[in-house]
Amino acid sequence: MTDAQLSEASLAVLVVVDVQEKMLQAVTTSPAESILSAIVRLVGAARILEIPVLYTEQYPQGLGPTDARLLPTLKEAKGPLIKSTCSCWRDESFRNALQQTEREHVILAGLESHVCIQQTALDLLRVDYVPFVTVDAIGSRRPVDTQVAIERMRRAGVIVSTAESLIFEWIERCDHPQFKEVLRVVK
Repeated sequence: MTDAQLSEASLAVLVVVDVQEKMLQAVTTSPAESILSAIVRLVGAARILEIPVLYTEQYPQGLGPTDARLLPTLKEAKGPLIKSTCSCWRDESFRNALQQTEREHVILAGLESHVCIQQTALDLLRVDYVPFVTVDAIGSRRPVDTQVAIERMRRAGVIVSTAESLIFEWIERCDHPQFKEVLRVVK
């Protein structure tokens, strides 16, 4: 695998990790609205292009449910997949849901960059998935944690990108039948 690999819509699955009320309130690496906006764009494009979307919640009785501003976007997604593990891959219900998609390009967005995102990405590499991390759709409580996590994942072979870059990789062409619809989501 090389860093030059593009995500393909037919191979992609979007995973929104633990974007829960209490977690999102504690994030300082980006404004919550920026993270939510990037995730909403990813989910919107995925829905148009029929890319499966999974979403998780970590210990919701303590961290709260998925942020209410995101729930309308996720109404057609599979979830919430409740987990107690940091790495999504180490949770059996998540593993089963991911394997059922039969997709190998796993696009990760959510919280926290240096914990659940990083551990999931590294585990997915280990078991021959191709993880992509959307840097504008992730966050942590401390900037240094996100910076180090991105660098560590990049060095390990995780593909680091942005929401808009991945969306245009999925759409590929300006004459794609859903191009205008996806363009409305991006703007």
